[in-house]
Amino acid sequence: MPIEYLPFIFFLIALFYSSVGFGGGSSYLAILSLVLTDFYEIRSTALLLNICVVSIGTVVYIKSGILKRKLIWPFFVFSIPMAYLGAQLKLPQDYFFLILGSALMLAGIFMILKFIKSKLESQEFSKPKKFLLGGSIGLLSGISGIGGGIFLSPVLNILKWTNPRIIASLASVFILVNSVAGVVGLNVAGTFQINYDLIFKLILAVVLGGSIGSYLSLKKFNLKFLGILTAILVFYVGLRLIFNYGFGVKI
Repeated sequence: MPIEYLPFIFFLIALFYSSVGFGGGSSYLAILSLVLTDFYEIRSTALLLNICVVSIGTVVYIKSGILKRKLIWPFFVFSIPMAYLGAQLKLPQDYFFLILGSALMLAGIFMILKFIKSKLESQEFSKPKKFLLGGSIGLLSGISGIGGGIFLSPVLNILKWTNPRIIASLASVFILVNSVAGVVGLNVAGTFQINYDLIFKLILAVVLGGSIGSYLSLKKFNLKFLGILTAILVFYVGLRLIFNYGFGVKI
């Protein structure tokens, strides 16, 4: 894939993901893994783009009154330090891509579950349960370079926690704080690497896409079909990475 196409592709990714409260990290990683070779650059770039997109969504959710701070704060108690620690891990390239491939496959499955699930009655979680979910997903977030909302949101929907609008607002903030913690962790570990000529173009693209997507999220547009196609792409790229780096087989 020519690298010149990335801004347009990332604009579309940001538009869709921001419309459902996500940052797009899984798809950024999926696409970047096809065109870049430095896995530290891939992880650093995805985290920065996540921050740009979900910052817009977080502001939108705060202004609209959807964000319920009393309900969501326990998810961050352990997610932030675990994302920070996960980002500091210096993994061999093969191990990183195997973890990334597994994370992308999980993300694809969770996205599909999110879009095909039926409506469920809501229930409240205990604080220890929120601590556990936040911490475990935060660690995976830091290691892989995915903000974690794409895992947290479907899990909360499946486990019947509150309504989808509050879950989407939580996912947006969750991605923001974990991505910031991840970037700090990468800097401390000396593995934060960015192609500045490319990153400015991508930031412009995702900010524009994220702004439009956040607006659409309030209008409740139905993007289920596009979401399922995106989930299939993410799952395929994850499977491709596992076969390539785990078995030496290119698919």
